[in-house]
Amino acid sequence: MIVTFIIFVVGVSLLVKGADLFVGGGSGLALRYSISPALIGSTIIAFGTSLPELVVSTNAAATGNSGIALGNVIGSNIANIALVLALCTFIRPGMIAASGTSRSALTRHTVLMLVATAAFALLAVRGTLDALTGGVLLILFVAVLFMLLRERREEGGVEIESHGWADALYIGLGLVAVVVGAQLVVNGAVALAEIFGIPAFVIGVSVVAVGTSLPELATSVVAAVRDEGAISIGNILGSNIFNLLLVLGISLLLAPATIGSAFDIIAVVLFSVAILPLLFARPSIVRGWSVLLLVGYAAYIAWSFGAVPGA
Repeated sequence: MIVTFIIFVVGVSLLVKGADLFVGGGSGLALRYSISPALIGSTIIAFGTSLPELVVSTNAAATGNSGIALGNVIGSNIANIALVLALCTFIRPGMIAASGTSRSALTRHTVLMLVATAAFALLAVRGTLDALTGGVLLILFVAVLFMLLRERREEGGVEIESHGWADALYIGLGLVAVVVGAQLVVNGAVALAEIFGIPAFVIGVSVVAVGTSLPELATSVVAAVRDEGAISIGNILGSNIFNLLLVLGISLLLAPATIGSAFDIIAVVLFSVAILPLLFARPSIVRGWSVLLLVGYAAYIAWSFGAVPGA
């Protein structure tokens, strides 16, 4: 069991470092082509920090572990809001207002994230997510991405560093680290599930989801401490869109997934809607709401494990 745990930790470490290299290289290249920080956050960096979810979920689906693939997407989206963003806004309640992101852009990105969540929830009502569902999600993803790229460029308050041609090297090394790390994470997660007799979905929605959300957590907490939230906010909203539409869409083309409990679908919808006070309420309200979300996240994880017979 110790060896399995070490493999899992090494895999998560590679995922985090690989995503960090990819984000650094991708944002550096974008800077050279004069793409604004806000747009970088909701597209390039959102994709980079969603790479762990993408590779882990597709890898899991391809090897017949669709429970981990689905649990990872649902758990990551919940963690991004109720753990990552809630922790950031607890540290800096005024982070959103000071981010430099316009209210109209923030509203548009939030609406797109909620639309993606609603589409997923409606498709999940069938009980089984198949290749047809995956195709619909991918079509919706293309439409959302097109709308994001059409936005006018906006200036944010975050400085982005360009490393010249080394940016391409960072992207390549990051991708390799993410792919290798994802394989180790999936292998370790499956082994842990078997050792403790816990369903793969529960491992995916908790341990794997938090592991693959570490890039968002690290990036966003640093941004909160520095009062530089433009990229961070776009990153979280964009990452949730990428997870539900791109990551899950591709995973379902590889293997179908069964919805184990309607509560998990309700949870991801409720936590997604719960992002609204964090983004639009007064700072005096935001910190209290952040605490409620953190407590709610802990309760959800406890419920997930408590729902397992004998856990």
